[in-house]
Amino acid sequence: MKNILVFPALLFFVVNGLLAQKKHSQNEFQFTSQDSLRGSITKERSWWDVQKYDLKLRINPVDSTIIGSNDIRYLVLNHHTTLQIDLQEPLRITKVLQDGKSLPFKRNGSVFLIDLQKKQLKGTTNTLTVCYEGKPKSAIRAPWDGGIVWKKDANGTPFISSSCQGIGASIWWPNKDHLYDEVASMTVSLTVPRGLVAVSNGKLTNTHTLNEDTVTYDWAVENPINNYGVHFSVGDYVSFSENYQGEKGILNCTYYVLKPNLEKAQKHFKDVFRMLKAFEYWFGPYPFYQDGYKLVESPFLGMEHQSAISYGNGYKMGYRGNDLSGTGWGLNFDFIIIHESAHEWFGNSITNQDRADMWIHESFASYAESLFLEYYYGKEAGFEYVKGTRMNVVNDRTSIGIYGVNHQGSGDMYFKGANMLHTLRQFVNDDKKWRQILRNLNSKFFHQTVTTQQVETYLSQSVGRNLTSVFNQYLRDVRIPTWEYRIENNKLWYRWGTCISGFDMPVKVFIGNKIKWLKPTEKWKCEVIPSEWVKIKIDNNFYINEKQIRN
Repeated sequence: MKNILVFPALLFFVVNGLLAQKKHSQNEFQFTSQDSLRGSITKERSWWDVQKYDLKLRINPVDSTIIGSNDIRYLVLNHHTTLQIDLQEPLRITKVLQDGKSLPFKRNGSVFLIDLQKKQLKGTTNTLTVCYEGKPKSAIRAPWDGGIVWKKDANGTPFISSSCQGIGASIWWPNKDHLYDEVASMTVSLTVPRGLVAVSNGKLTNTHTLNEDTVTYDWAVENPINNYGVHFSVGDYVSFSENYQGEKGILNCTYYVLKPNLEKAQKHFKDVFRMLKAFEYWFGPYPFYQDGYKLVESPFLGMEHQSAISYGNGYKMGYRGNDLSGTGWGLNFDFIIIHESAHEWFGNSITNQDRADMWIHESFASYAESLFLEYYYGKEAGFEYVKGTRMNVVNDRTSIGIYGVNHQGSGDMYFKGANMLHTLRQFVNDDKKWRQILRNLNSKFFHQTVTTQQVETYLSQSVGRNLTSVFNQYLRDVRIPTWEYRIENNKLWYRWGTCISGFDMPVKVFIGNKIKWLKPTEKWKCEVIPSEWVKIKIDNNFYINEKQIRN
């Protein structure tokens, strides 16, 4: 199934913003003190560990404002008198309470420093109530810019949704807005005008009316959740549910869609059970059985909101009806359902500690698309798909960003990262072992925040070779390595070019009808070959370039 898709997938992706990056070196970035306050573990953050959020929010579609409060329960790790809470302008904190007493605070951009009056004893648990209000930033091109999407459906009914990956959850609610510290559990209560339905993460525990004009929906999340995974959507929703028999028992799957799309969704969302079957096979049990799985129709393309995946792909196969691999295989699944749901394992259960390591989320989720195809259509389909996505790589800058300033790397983390993982699989050369490596990865780091180094170390140990130079090449350098070779008098000379110093990745080569593993370095090496072995071809499952040097 090759060359079915004529539409240039790279152009499509770039136009829609996911890979749009200005070509520059990392030295060209200019960071401010606000970037450091947002992206680093400040002393006002490090002394306390968030335990639970109890977020209450009233959403006013008429004037695009919100008003609410967040009860923040935290564990004292070390004594300190100042606590940092993040909330981005133009929202403002109106009051902070502890034990019923109002506390003084001061603002520095998106950071609020709260002066605690109560002695903070190590090992104790305290609660802080933060009240806030205002008109949050509107997202113009969600999910790429972030904020609140205030739209109306075809019938003129409010259709509202949050999206805050990258920009941060503090764009719409006050919290400790850094990925390193995930809250253990939380509740979200959403009050909206009567006639609307408000959806959030976890399970719906109660619906009640405070007056004749509004209705409140109470949601509870039992599992750890990263801040940008917290979400709300409001609309003229209707829901339907089904139960999936998974590895850990019955998983409730619920779908919230706009009323006119009910029949369409009931047919199209069959991809959910297919996704769960494939990903539980490759990665292990769905990570959030207690909170269930939801697809929630949204007024933007999609986002991996934990247990409440935002869906806006128009009930089409592929990426808005297009195949990002150019092979045709990408039209065999709904891209948003498969890619965003893969983030339940990579991004929501396993979460990077610093935004610079976002490749951990996106490389594995992108790679998961090919594994889905492999599960249902065979290895050739999965392999063709992931290799086809290479045409989307632009090599503009490194896939790992800059640490401590809330900065992520190039959009190449999607497809370049996926092909790096596909290359690592070739070292293993054992499908059962590769599957076990992926499952053990999810087991080892289940519901944890991780660093690139932790993932590198795990994969090196599991694959059975030091992969440092491989990660350096594909994640910390912009160049694709080139296998250079020449043939002289029945001798094959070869080396790595366009590579980092010390690059030593082995590679599989077809010489005539024979398979041979070579271990190139930056220096020329030589192999004696029979005269009839004139045809030499690299295994194209390795993400490298090939260059024959003529005499």
